Amino acid sequence: MAVSTATLRGPLERFSLAGRVAIIPGGGGGIGSAMAAGLAGAGAAVVVVDQARELAEAAAAGVREAGSESLALAADVTDPAACQAAVEQAVARFGRLDIILNAVGGGAGKVLYPAEDYPLEAWDWIFALNLRSTLLATQAAVRAMKAGGRGGRVLNISSVRAQLGINAGYSAYVAAKGAVSSLTRQWATEWAPHGITVNAIAPTFVDTPQVAMLLDDPAFKAGVVARIPLGRVGTTADLLGAALFFCSDASSFVTGQVLTIDGGLTATQ
Repeated sequence: MAVSTATLRGPLERFSLAGRVAIIPGGGGGIGSAMAAGLAGAGAAVVVVDQARELAEAAAAGVREAGSESLALAADVTDPAACQAAVEQAVARFGRLDIILNAVGGGAGKVLYPAEDYPLEAWDWIFALNLRSTLLATQAAVRAMKAGGRGGRVLNISSVRAQLGINAGYSAYVAAKGAVSSLTRQWATEWAPHGITVNAIAPTFVDTPQVAMLLDDPAFKAGVVARIPLGRVGTTADLLGAALFFCSDASSFVTGQVLTIDGGLTATQ
């Protein structure tokens, strides 16, 4: 029996972000810019924050192309004052803040060392990029959400490496992403009384411009695909459905969860 469009309209409206305002630290990157355009397509105004102004501006243009308002900000979200200023500018521009999607992260492939010799400088850089940025940006955003009194949504990006080790020198990265997953659960318990949900997605390798050179190596790509039961590398589009769920009213009774998006990788471990 066919389901009519009218029948579907009610439930699907819970995925709408019309009237909501989202801020995306790292919104100029491959994943962040895709998330910005995706949230915009669901109706949200999007504040794109990136350390590189040109990347923020490009992603903000994509938001406008998707039919929503945007604001591009250049900021280093490992700096607490910069995070607070970005949130204040977002609220000044749009009058509210409902969603933060933390898209800053990565860097693991640039600092690979044996665990017993992992240099502290590299360790601190990975933690700043993947954990400090998430902590500081979210603290500023949640203070604004609490002040607004309308609840909110926090969505972090963790990784399959938060739960799976790999013999490739990833000590700092797995530790930082493990902390992101743990903080997701902790924040969920603390902010639930304020109507703020906190969840995370944990993808495996995702095809973005930042890793294009790696995937251009047939041997490297074959090795990645061989570990994924669905037989392909992930795409930013694969992450968007989960992001819309967690950022919308569709997930209003879901908090403290980490959803693995990995083509079946962790199911084989």
